[in-house]
Amino acid sequence: GYRLPHLVGVFPYEFKVKHCLSSPGLNTSIFCQEAKERAKRATKFAPLSGTKKVLAYSTHVVIMPAAAIYSIFLPLKIGAAWLYVGLPIFALSLVMTVMISINFASTPVDKPVTKGFYRISRHPIYLSAALMYLGIGIACASWVLLLCAILWIVFFHIVIPAEERFLIDQYGDAYRDYMNKTPMWIGIPKS
Repeated sequence: GYRLPHLVGVFPYEFKVKHCLSSPGLNTSIFCQEAKERAKRATKFAPLSGTKKVLAYSTHVVIMPAAAIYSIFLPLKIGAAWLYVGLPIFALSLVMTVMISINFASTPVDKPVTKGFYRISRHPIYLSAALMYLGIGIACASWVLLLCAILWIVFFHIVIPAEERFLIDQYGDAYRDYMNKTPMWIGIPKS
């Protein structure tokens, strides 16, 4: 990897970036040599079964990547009002995703992530992904991508209960306390 000089000193350890991936439908991640174990937990999924598993995986593995590919070919109409509404939403989602990745990678593996955007939402990764599709859908005036944003939100509602049980099993009372203080989607922390 190479060093990003403007990031040195921001993190509790020296940060070397191997690769940074940014695309709708894929979680943007910063994989750090010093934080491999921390980054690995991003690939763990809560156990699902039956119809929920089929729906969740088909949404995540088929629909979202297809929407990402579709979005590449959508025209942007300069001067159209929806472009100027959608682009800031999309830009916000990108900033959120980078900050979320940094929060995730810089939190010890044995503790739940509770800083940064995780202070205002228990599921900021899902929130940023929904905003990404929503922003692109509005900017391109694409009902297909707006429908994908709705499907993505449905996917979240299927996965979140299992994910939160998984996180309670993994972190115990620390995660329960976090759930009591932090809204599921977005809001002001309760304490």
